[in-house]
Amino acid sequence: MCIFCDIIEGKIPSKKLYEDDDILAILDISQTTKGHSLVMPKKHYDNFLAMPNKEFSNLMSKVQELALQIKTNSKCTGINILINTGKSAGQSVEHIHVHIIPRYDENDSINIEFKENAYDLDEVLKTLKGA
Repeated sequence: MCIFCDIIEGKIPSKKLYEDDDILAILDISQTTKGHSLVMPKKHYDNFLAMPNKEFSNLMSKVQELALQIKTNSKCTGINILINTGKSAGQSVEHIHVHIIPRYDENDSINIEFKENAYDLDEVLKTLKGA
């Protein structure tokens, strides 16, 4: 069993933001920013690539609804929606979960930085297309 399955089953306490038959949303215990939440399907899938499309669409629809609720009620000025897939991408629990991270200003506790690289875009495209 994974830790999120234990939370879903009530074996580990959590602060529930939302729950229905298919989805659970809880406050992240680490609170990277005030209101940092996790939204997950109750059915176990290792990551979003393993989920059936219909279930993933349902999950993301609820993420959008909750993000709007969080933005409205927290008065944050922005939101990051984050899905980590695989250890190299920072996935620490192998149960699909979506982070909703309210952002208040550029000096809050999270830093997402994109650095430019000089890759040959034709070669990258060829690789991604499997050619």
